[in-house]
This record gives sequence, structure tokens and C-alpha cells, in this order.
Amino acid sequence: MDEIVTEHAAGILRVQLNRPAKRNAMTSAMYVALADIFNAAAKDESTRVVLWHGAGDSFCAGNDIDDFLKNPPGAGESPQSRLMDALLSFDKPLVAAVHGAAIGGGTTMLTHCDFIYAGESAKFQMPFINLALVPEFGSSCSVPARIGHVRAAELILMGSPFDARRAVELGLATEVVPDNDLRAKATDTARKLAAKPAAALQASKRLMKQPFREQIKAAMKAENEEFSAQVRSEDAREAFTAFVEKRKPDFTRNIKSEVTA
Repeated sequence: MDEIVTEHAAGILRVQLNRPAKRNAMTSAMYVALADIFNAAAKDESTRVVLWHGAGDSFCAGNDIDDFLKNPPGAGESPQSRLMDALLSFDKPLVAAVHGAAIGGGTTMLTHCDFIYAGESAKFQMPFINLALVPEFGSSCSVPARIGHVRAAELILMGSPFDARRAVELGLATEVVPDNDLRAKATDTARKLAAKPAAALQASKRLMKQPFREQIKAAMKAENEEFSAQVRSEDAREAFTAFVEKRKPDFTRNIKSEVTA
């Protein structure tokens, strides 16, 4: 079964994350495939809009932990950075329909979408701090810029989960939609966008993104460097070991040993 399924009709490219049994958790291969899809769509004149959603009961639960531990991203080019670059340079409208879990990258990838319709079941979270990691996809820059430092601290430094209504209130989603109507609502918006003049639509998006593009690009580079260092730290090792062992991590162990010494 393909882990990413695409369908093209009437100027709309539908992109579906398709690992429902794993809540559409992302593998390295999926990051590369998704980057290739967005890069190809950017060059394809017949594609006017992309509609992005997930199969099963979730949008995306973030990284597949087993795959992630085998292939931790480095500071340079990685599967994740390829998708980041593709999203950053994507000038066509990107509409997301989000239901169920949107965790970690499942939330930060959405910061590059233009329309985010959140089903009533949607649950967002950026729990990087709980894994001794840092945010990704430029979210350390874009989220504080969008909602302010204090609110961003709640989401990034505390790793607090938030629901669909909170996402709309914060400006991180467009509208809350009943789950049964979610795909239809997102499709309706995609159709309306596809009917508009494509060149003007893309130019308008470029103009809106232009003042912030270099800032986000710099943030991505800094995040990748920090992420690469933190993922190899003792705290991260403890976090992932605890996750596998299904226990609460103890990030004070090193402190205790230092005090004892």
C-alpha cells in the first residue's frame, strides 16, 4: 500500500498521507516522497491548488519513532529538510483538512499551509520539549511571530496540547468544521481557489510570504543544527528510552549525579 496517495482532478492535487494504522506517522521515505510531490506540483501548470489530508482517524502523528531512531536527522540535508525547502518555496495555495491527531511535525508542517480546516476531533501538539528536542519546519520563528511569544511559550516550551477551537482562536487554523463535513469544506475552498487566476494567486502568496521567507529559512537552518545536537544528547536518550519502556522520563538524573559527586 502506498504511504502517500495522490489524485489529480480539475486543477486540484489531492495528497493523502496513507498509513492509517500508524496514524500517518512520517518515515524518512515519506518526507522524501512528499517533497518530490510538492516540487513536481510547483512546476505542473495543470496543478492550481493542493489539498492535503490524512487517511484513517488522524492527520499525522509526527515522526515514526522506530524509523526516526534509525535515521536521526543531521544538521545538513536530510529527508525532513528536503520537505521543509519544498514547502517554503511552494507558491500555490495549500489547503489542509485536519482531523484527529496532528502531533509534532503534524502540527509544524501545517504552519506552511494557507487554509487549515480543523475537524472537531483535531488535537494539536508540539511536544518536542518532552523528547528533549526543539521545534522544526521554522515553527520556532513562525509561531511566535503569528501568536506572540507568551502564547508560543505555552505551546513550545510547555509542549501543551490544544484543540481545534483553540487553534482557530490562536490563528493557527482557519475554521472548526464538523468531522463529517471536513473534507467537503476543504474541497469547496480548493475548488474556489482553482477557479481563480492562477498567476495572480501565486504572485499574491509570494508577496505575502516574501517579508518572512528569509527569516523562516534562517530559522529552519538553526533548528536543524540544534535538533541534530539535541537528538544525540543524554536527555534525548532518556526520553526515547522512556517512551519505548512506557514510563515517565527522568531528566533530573544527571543533575542528581552531579550534586552527589
